Amino acid sequence: MGFFLLWPGAGGGRGGARRNARYTPLDTDGPLPWEMVRSVPAIRRAPHEFLAGLVRRYGDTAAVPLPRTPVLVLNDPAGVRRVLVDNARGYGKATVQYTALAAVTGPGLLAGDGPTWRSHRRTLQPAFHHGSLDAVAEHAVGAARALRAEVDALPPGRALDVVGAVSRASLEVVGRTLAAADLSGVAPRLVDAVGEALELVVARAASPVPASWPTRSRRALAAAVAEIDEVCARVLAERRARGVAPDATDVVALMLNAGMGPQEVRDELVTFVVAGHETVASSLTWTLDLLAREPSAQRRLQAELAAVLGPPGAAREPRWEDLPRLRYARAVVDESLRLYPPAWVITRRALADDVLAGVPVPAGTLVIVSTWALHRHPGAWPAPEQFRPERFLDAPRRDAYAPFGAGPRQCIGRDLALVEEVFVLAALLRDRAVRPVPGRRAQVEALVSLRPRGGLELFVEPRQ
Repeated sequence: MGFFLLWPGAGGGRGGARRNARYTPLDTDGPLPWEMVRSVPAIRRAPHEFLAGLVRRYGDTAAVPLPRTPVLVLNDPAGVRRVLVDNARGYGKATVQYTALAAVTGPGLLAGDGPTWRSHRRTLQPAFHHGSLDAVAEHAVGAARALRAEVDALPPGRALDVVGAVSRASLEVVGRTLAAADLSGVAPRLVDAVGEALELVVARAASPVPASWPTRSRRALAAAVAEIDEVCARVLAERRARGVAPDATDVVALMLNAGMGPQEVRDELVTFVVAGHETVASSLTWTLDLLAREPSAQRRLQAELAAVLGPPGAAREPRWEDLPRLRYARAVVDESLRLYPPAWVITRRALADDVLAGVPVPAGTLVIVSTWALHRHPGAWPAPEQFRPERFLDAPRRDAYAPFGAGPRQCIGRDLALVEEVFVLAALLRDRAVRPVPGRRAQVEALVSLRPRGGLELFVEPRQ
């Protein structure tokens, strides 16, 4: 989420005289203040690469010098597990990252913390229970069907706008899951408004101008949030009008039956647009790009799809009962999430003194975990930069893998997202192949999720 994670307004070794000792109480090396200032353009341009660079230079712990709070960049798998799993209650979300997100989502499941968060999570859990995932698979196949029709409508020789196409496919699944309805009439407005608002809060947080000043971006953010509120109110009204049965399991019905108020419902709706649409669309985009650029992996996926669904000329659509046999398709999704984790950074605030990777951490310390760097940890992942789905067919290092977070705050929609991605992928590519547009290579833009800078186009062609 950019520059604002590291700046409020990256030598020697642990246990000895550190060149950064006067700038941080953390007993580990890291950049000096003037090095941070010099790095500002790099942080703004590619914050994910900046964090990975700190890891390469200083190892699994690096102290970042800020004037009012200790900051630890943590890439040690055991330390990350302690923060997210073993001592999760010892770390909170009172960080700049989640405060900025809350300006758009409110204190929903993504940005919230404490008793309200726990209550909402319990209320919404049935919508993501394994017993509900067969319906998600069906919705995903329907979304892929619409995506295939979009491909078929392209003029000969025209590449597919992958970002837009998978965004529309993901929206269909989100709409059915959120409100048991076709939200195609209002969802694009909601997604556009949420996207605009998120970009504005990222830009605002990276600016030295106080957030309270009446700037043009602040007025634009207020307008985007007002648009979000209006669309969410409409979704809520339409869902009420259709009647809410006591046993309904869509997200809006669960919230209404639990007696949650309009503002709480609004906050969770926006949260699921961010977490259930933005991240899945990002992951599917990079998955297709990786398959297009690694023909051997695509051929192995095609062989599995032919074995499960039939040969290309007679391939049927995937069904829920096919999931256990789509092992390589799941491995493809897992490996794509390793290389391009949509939630590319996680931040926590230490609520009490602790020790992480041998470094004493005082209460109040900001801990930054870059999943982009963690998923490339050379001690956990052989050839970490290479796309090798087969590594997930065995027993990978799960302690160095957190595309959905981990522990009690792990994304509630993890299984839903994985099922959706596997079935969209299988339904789309059962008789199709993807290949890159010659001379074009997607560059990563790290915002709320990882996006291809300037978009991504691929050719999607019939396969005999």
